[in-house]
Amino acid sequence: MVSTSRTEVQAEWVDYNGHLRDAYYALVFSHAVDALMDQIGLDAAGRARHRSSLYTVETQIRYLREVREGQALRVETRRMTHDAKRLRLQQTMFVEDGAEPVATAEQLLLHVDTDGPRAAPFPEPVLERIRELP
Repeated sequence: MVSTSRTEVQAEWVDYNGHLRDAYYALVFSHAVDALMDQIGLDAAGRARHRSSLYTVETQIRYLREVREGQALRVETRRMTHDAKRLRLQQTMFVEDGAEPVATAEQLLLHVDTDGPRAAPFPEPVLERIRELP
């Protein structure tokens, strides 16, 4: 299972050079993590049930090509590694159904008990879904 999310570049996301402002690449990648969370059982109901969430601890973004207002974006998210409390993702952003990446990101996420907050092992059902990610 590859997590895929889609969005369109909004006018307010575009800078004075006419392309997607760097901060909005991070926003698009962040929304793709939200979509992944839904798929692994940490959607709103899962976060409430498990009293936990994912916190981003590190993000590295590579900007490869310009993106313009109105272009449709697709982000594919894959698991790089994981352990009992951490999940490292590799994300690739494309314009529409293109094959050439416009940006990539690596994110390190930490599973957190929200009552603490403190790092905590993933609930078993969530961990099972993480293991199913390519």
